[in-house]
Amino acid sequence: MEEKKFISLKKNEFAVREFVKNSLGKGSISNVKIDYTPVGERIVVATSRPGIVIGKKGERITELTAILKRRFKLENPYIFIQEITRPEFDAQIVADEIAMTIERFGNLKFKNVAYKALEKIKRAGALGAEIKLGGKLPSERAKTWRFAFGYLKKTGDTAKIVNRAHTVATTNLGVTGIKVSILPKDAKIHDRIVVDSVIISEIVKNKADEDIRIEEERKNEKKPKTKTTRKRKEKTEK
Repeated sequence: MEEKKFISLKKNEFAVREFVKNSLGKGSISNVKIDYTPVGERIVVATSRPGIVIGKKGERITELTAILKRRFKLENPYIFIQEITRPEFDAQIVADEIAMTIERFGNLKFKNVAYKALEKIKRAGALGAEIKLGGKLPSERAKTWRFAFGYLKKTGDTAKIVNRAHTVATTNLGVTGIKVSILPKDAKIHDRIVVDSVIISEIVKNKADEDIRIEEERKNEKKPKTKTTRKRKEKTEK
């Protein structure tokens, strides 16, 4: 019984998340998280456009809250808006923007769309990013195109801090899959070495000390004996 309740709860959470995303519009919502509190359900909506999501005087939020109560049988849902200040580092928002652009202008200029998104991420200061587009772009046979720059860890503990997302774009030729991976500039990488002014000055100091040591060793070396010195020594011995 407990397993069935848990599965039913997770299915209901998934349905709520998908409904909120579709209701508020594609491209403006990054993710939706549900927290259960003693006073009710707290639905956290991460978005880069809080004004559009909230609506005039909170009309959209009020309407959405009423629908969640009636449709999903939630007791006391409370929608909390979390603003995303750097949408260039959010993989889901970038993927949705690429999907909407391809759906609007077609997939003939998919390379320009991918390169513009990648350049936008790069200018924001990301350490690395990768965009994968899969589908009929624009040939009759499906193919995967990859666009990337910088450093992007794919295995190990560092891969967990990479922001990943995927979505689809529906065009006349079919469905195009979009995968985006972004490593933000403030990500903490354990095996990363930053060469700053302190390290450079330490290297220069060590190099100068090494040059002085080598020069002193050369001065202290004994000079090799010449032939004239050996002849004089032989005559003295005789």
